[in-house]
Amino acid sequence: MAPYMRLRQICLVAPQLEPVISDIARIMGLAVCYRDGNVAKYGLENALLPVDTILLEVVAPFQDGTAAGRFIEKTGGRGGYMAIFCCNDPDERGRNANALGVRTANLIDHAPYHGVQLHPRDCRAAFIEFNHTDGSDDILGPYPPAGPDWQKFIRKDVTQALTGVEMQSPDPTGLAEHWGRIIGVVPTVAAGGEAELKLPNAVFRFVKGGSEIMSALEFRVADVTSVRHAAKARGYAVAGNEFLLGGVTFRIGA
Repeated sequence: MAPYMRLRQICLVAPQLEPVISDIARIMGLAVCYRDGNVAKYGLENALLPVDTILLEVVAPFQDGTAAGRFIEKTGGRGGYMAIFCCNDPDERGRNANALGVRTANLIDHAPYHGVQLHPRDCRAAFIEFNHTDGSDDILGPYPPAGPDWQKFIRKDVTQALTGVEMQSPDPTGLAEHWGRIIGVVPTVAAGGEAELKLPNAVFRFVKGGSEIMSALEFRVADVTSVRHAAKARGYAVAGNEFLLGGVTFRIGA
């Protein structure tokens, strides 16, 4: 099997699922495809919405002592929680990360799905997970964490794609190089001078900031003005083409 690496999923964390998940769905014109009971063993509940072929997940703790709850306490709820990549061999990617001093935090083995989660403290800024589903290298193929028929919930009339992820750090170039070594992508320099990691279906951009967080998600939408109006109608402060939702800045463009 040829090596590959794609962005599969972005996970946000919130104190409660509502109203965050409903607001994302209403403003961005997306539909919840699945609520995964398997996350209950971590003291979490979740909901997933497909943005074309990338899944946007929100998790919320329902009991004390969860990693997600500690994340909210530490960050004040600011920043995305996890970047999840599908690849040909998660175990190989995990071993490579271990050799870089990045510890494995958790293994998920729900056949035909296999995932390797890395320690957020070692990754810096957010969790990184690598996963693979046996027999499904098609980006539109089965993906158990999103439910049995997630493809039927893809909506493109409002939001057409999740195109970019912004990572913030006091040392953005260093963070880009670190993430690049972990996921096996060589950083390049964007037109604006910031470091970036280009994947086949999304770009990670690294910008200067006071702390290391996943700071923004970038979306291509059919009508920027209508999305701005929808965000304002739900009570969000919109500045230019941006608004804060689920702990990250939603940045919209045509």
